[in-house]
Amino acid sequence: MVKLKDALESCQEEYFLPGNSCCAGCGLEIALRWAMKALGHKTALVTPASCLNVVVGLWPKAAPNFPFTNMAFAAGAAAATGISAAFKAKNYRFPGKGWDEITTITFAGDGGTADIGIQGLSGAAERNSDQIYVCYDNEAYMNTGIQRSSSTPHGAITTTTTLGKERYKKNLPAIMAAHEIPYVATCSISEPLDLYDKFKKAKSINGCRYIHILAPCPPGWGYQSEDSIDLARLAVKTGSWILYEVENGIMKLSKKSKILLDPTKRIPLIDYLSKQKRFSKISEKDLINLQERIEKNWDQINLELKCQENYGK
Repeated sequence: MVKLKDALESCQEEYFLPGNSCCAGCGLEIALRWAMKALGHKTALVTPASCLNVVVGLWPKAAPNFPFTNMAFAAGAAAATGISAAFKAKNYRFPGKGWDEITTITFAGDGGTADIGIQGLSGAAERNSDQIYVCYDNEAYMNTGIQRSSSTPHGAITTTTTLGKERYKKNLPAIMAAHEIPYVATCSISEPLDLYDKFKKAKSINGCRYIHILAPCPPGWGYQSEDSIDLARLAVKTGSWILYEVENGIMKLSKKSKILLDPTKRIPLIDYLSKQKRFSKISEKDLINLQERIEKNWDQINLELKCQENYGK
């Protein structure tokens, strides 16, 4: 992993500029800033309908210091497929001009990924479209009034689940890994160097790459804006948000999650949920159920890693 000092020295330039209208403590802003530090200025970004469309501001005073395309809710991955193909065509016609050095990226919320955008995303994955697709996951439709999405956790209050969501969070990284694309990774804004490293790696890989980032939302989750990083870190420490990579079908846990293979190193889930108003109505039964699901998930990961190890022998 890159060291903080080296990362800061190599990426002094800001690509998502001050003056944007992100809420204080917005996980999206932190995620996008670090992603762009890793990718650099030769990046063309597409974003379907989401908070990101709104917070960038109006041209010519928009915040992105890189090519940025607003796109319809369902069409992020499809649009990025077309843009990537156009760069390839340009490179074919005008070789040596740097067209092949441009990274195409879709940066979408969980609504535009897990729900409305999943058809286009699945199609792009099946074609192995040469793009990085990023989901910044704030676990609800925050821009339109905090409605539940399929990425909203069980028990969370939204404006459409006033007593707490009944269904469980959709596992999009696992769905994308099932497409057998070259690279899938999960990140958290609490671990910026891990995020930076994974975007650097994704940039170096051809084909469809998928990165899923936990991006807490102060107004949507119900906590003080200065606590965003601590809250994201708690999600990792409880084992409810697991940091890993799947490269060519092989799973690898990231450093901060690898230590949690030992269940005694995980902190109780209540330490994370109790700091968010959206879980204020969760029952003790549901809390126990969620904790048990975390343990079961880790048992499955442990089994998968052992199977990989035995297969390698």
